[in-house]
Amino acid sequence: MAEKVYCLYRVSTIKQVDLDDQKQVDIPMQRKACRKFAEQMGWEVIREEQENGISGFSISASDRDKLQLIRQHAAQHRFDILLVFMFDRIGRRAEETPFVVEWLVQHGIRVWSVNEGEQ
Repeated sequence: MAEKVYCLYRVSTIKQVDLDDQKQVDIPMQRKACRKFAEQMGWEVIREEQENGISGFSISASDRDKLQLIRQHAAQHRFDILLVFMFDRIGRRAEETPFVVEWLVQHGIRVWSVNEGEQ
């Protein structure tokens, strides 16, 4: 059975997003890379969350709705792996981001980056 994957995409400014065919905000480069990586690994992407115009430095992880949803679902064991394009998509605060990753790992979630491997 394929491992279940959540993907998190984030850009710091709304100017970094594109619009898809339905005029929905999209982060195509991160999405495409994560989907391709998951497929190569034999994983099943079951959910994708994106944060548009959310600074990983200025906004605390505790104030980011998508990250809190991911933590809630991790505690409920809804997925096996959190996949990001790069680890800085989780956050850019040196005093905070490693603890978010550690919390996920302690709850049985493997944390992977397309570009940097497993944390």
